[in-house]
Amino acid sequence: MTDGVPTWEEIARDHGRFLYAVAYRLAGNAEDAQDLVQDALLRIRRGLETYRPGSLEGWLARIVTNVFLDDVRRRRRRPTVALPPDHEHRLPPAAAADAASEALSDDVQRALDSLPPDFRVAVVLCDVADLGYDEIADQLGVPVGTVRSRIHRGRRMLREMLSGADT
Repeated sequence: MTDGVPTWEEIARDHGRFLYAVAYRLAGNAEDAQDLVQDALLRIRRGLETYRPGSLEGWLARIVTNVFLDDVRRRRRRPTVALPPDHEHRLPPAAAADAASEALSDDVQRALDSLPPDFRVAVVLCDVADLGYDEIADQLGVPVGTVRSRIHRGRRMLREMLSGADT
């Protein structure tokens, strides 16, 4: 680590689980999370030249979030064709998710997946990446009040979905 700036290899080794945990909560499944982490690591490699020591995990979470939001926008522009009903018979089963992805129940992940992206990002950055409101506001380029509102509304939506799932 030179001048407080880690190497790409150090980031991949020491913060890979963190990147995956954030990506998994945003994407909702292991395959998309792995793709997000790969894309994020490419951006991290390019961005290390301009990185200034500070909140490394905040910077990493921002990159994963931006990759996720770019992917959401790209998918809106180019909708994909749904798989046929018997796709389980054609595709091999997905590999088991990393231990970090198993911390939340399937019900919670499904509820997170159903949140609009802006709310999901705010909740994940706060509750999974453990970033403060100011850091989230800075990363998303929105006022702190907007972050608080998105987190509050996102958590409320999650609570409503989860309480409906229990009944």
